[in-house]
Amino acid sequence: MQSSKLRAIILSSIFAAITAILAQMEIPLPLVPISGQTLAVGLTATIIGSRLGAVAMVCYMMLGAIGLPVFAGFGGGPQVLVGPTGGYIIGFIFAAYVTGKILEKTTFTIAMAMVANTVGMVITLAFGMVQLKFVADLSWAAALAGGVYPFLVVGLIKAFLASWIGIIVRRRLQQANLLKITTNNKQRAA
Repeated sequence: MQSSKLRAIILSSIFAAITAILAQMEIPLPLVPISGQTLAVGLTATIIGSRLGAVAMVCYMMLGAIGLPVFAGFGGGPQVLVGPTGGYIIGFIFAAYVTGKILEKTTFTIAMAMVANTVGMVITLAFGMVQLKFVADLSWAAALAGGVYPFLVVGLIKAFLASWIGIIVRRRLQQANLLKITTNNKQRAA
């Protein structure tokens, strides 16, 4: 029992750190940069599932909220969370949970991971767009144009990468007995 709790804490911490690292890979855009954060969210959910994926994203958000420079562009502090891009970060928690939950309720295959990661991308973009609209005082059309449209194609590419890499890594971790997180029989078969 202690071993599984410790394993869960370690996995969540590792994926929060991976998210912080991938967040620093970014392409600047006028309103919201393209970063590796969403790739990390998809990888996290695909590899460790809904509950631990969401916990990892809460850890990531809290590290940034206390001021550690873990957000895109080495940003940190509560002002980021209440700023124009904060909705995306908050959306990571929900995206990781839903992405992982879809896979747990179906199967951990690359095709299902692509579906799940695409849904996760939409969740992240929806949270981000809503906060961007209100914080930046934009119209809905402007929030879509600045906070969603520029990320659709690259988001689908990241969803594919998260699905492909995530399923491969998950299988390898299971084969090495390093990932013992199952909630139903479909996961055991994957």
